[in-house]
Amino acid sequence: MADVQKFLMFIDAEDDAATYPAANLLAMTCASNGVLELQFKSSIGGGVGAEHDSVHLAITADTEKAVMSKIARSIHATGPGYNDGLIVVADDVNSIYLDSNITGCDINLDT
Repeated sequence: MADVQKFLMFIDAEDDAATYPAANLLAMTCASNGVLELQFKSSIGGGVGAEHDSVHLAITADTEKAVMSKIARSIHATGPGYNDGLIVVADDVNSIYLDSNITGCDINLDT
């Protein structure tokens, strides 16, 4: 079976969503207590100083290691549940989260 390209999906409101190739994930950083920042290659090709998109995940305090590990493991997972390549990390509209410590998200294009 060929490798399936993985995509990470984020939905922070009705009609406000983003899906990125997992290969475009540049970094995961604990931005502050209870906030995990994911940086991606820009989806709209910004200029100098605005080369990245970011997604801020609201997380339970002091769980950044667990959440980062869950995202990384999901990107590399195979088998049932991972065959279609789509990983829903955060869906605020339907309250679906990859990890129980994720409580919300905020999408920022070209930051």
